[in-house]
Amino acid sequence: MTIPFAELRKKWRKDPEYLKEFEALEPKFELARELIQARINAGLSQKEVADRMGTSQPTVARLESGHKPSLKSLERYAEAVGMKVEIHLVTR
Repeated sequence: MTIPFAELRKKWRKDPEYLKEFEALEPKFELARELIQARINAGLSQKEVADRMGTSQPTVARLESGHKPSLKSLERYAEAVGMKVEIHLVTR
């Protein structure tokens, strides 16, 4: 018998350890959302962004999946979609 994912998620969200780890991933999720939205707004595919960056489509996919990219990679991605990178420090 399998447990539906919705039930598991509900159970996990009651676990403080799970919530702590999930919340720690939020900056990665936010970066991924921003990159994808910038590409969509530019009307480009991952392949087109990769071509403009001089890299491969799988590399762009990794950037958009929330892996921690280098600043250089972020700058190249931003340039490829017609944007620039800004970095801000915020209070916790």
